[in-house]
Amino acid sequence: MKIRLRNFCAMLLCVGVAGGTLTACAPIIFGGAAMSALVATDRRTSGAQLEDEGIELRAAGRIRESLGDRVHINVTSYNRQVLVTGEVSNAQNKQLVEQIVSRVENVRSIVNEVALLESTTLTQRSSDALTTGKVKAAMVDAKDLYSNAFKVVTERGTTYLMGLVTQREATRATDIARGTGGVLKVVRVFEIISEAELQRTLPQSAPASLPSAAPKT
Repeated sequence: MKIRLRNFCAMLLCVGVAGGTLTACAPIIFGGAAMSALVATDRRTSGAQLEDEGIELRAAGRIRESLGDRVHINVTSYNRQVLVTGEVSNAQNKQLVEQIVSRVENVRSIVNEVALLESTTLTQRSSDALTTGKVKAAMVDAKDLYSNAFKVVTERGTTYLMGLVTQREATRATDIARGTGGVLKVVRVFEIISEAELQRTLPQSAPASLPSAAPKT
């Protein structure tokens, strides 16, 4: 089973280990300034960000302990809402995965998108990773979005979008993802906030407003 853990998780692990292993973590710590900037512009509270990382680590470990290599599962948490993707061989294992995640501390809700299929190949997973990168790059290029407000996950050509965003931002991001090569389907796992709530979450240096994007017709 392949459980995806992001670089920030690795950074947290590096900070927690003994000094004897500090050298191996140097490249991650070297990028600490950039990571701090990302954390500062994240719309989640710092506490929620840490809880999300903890949820992913604990859920991954517990699934691995219970099911080993019989399943391929990815766990993605955003603002304590957990998206579970991947493949299992039967409905019983799918339900077990959800039960395991539901027992992890701080989990608020679960979106279970696990498929009853054989595990994807490394080629398919590489293609999905490339698609995710293309969607993220397209969001960065968009002048009317804060790309750091979104989390993007792709599984078997289906791209999942997560984030604390307004309806306007959700529509715009969905249009961008749908227009990206490699995306077969878009699933929105957003938490919708109002424009007023958005203004309260923006850093002081952020512009007061963003241009509105018209939905596709």
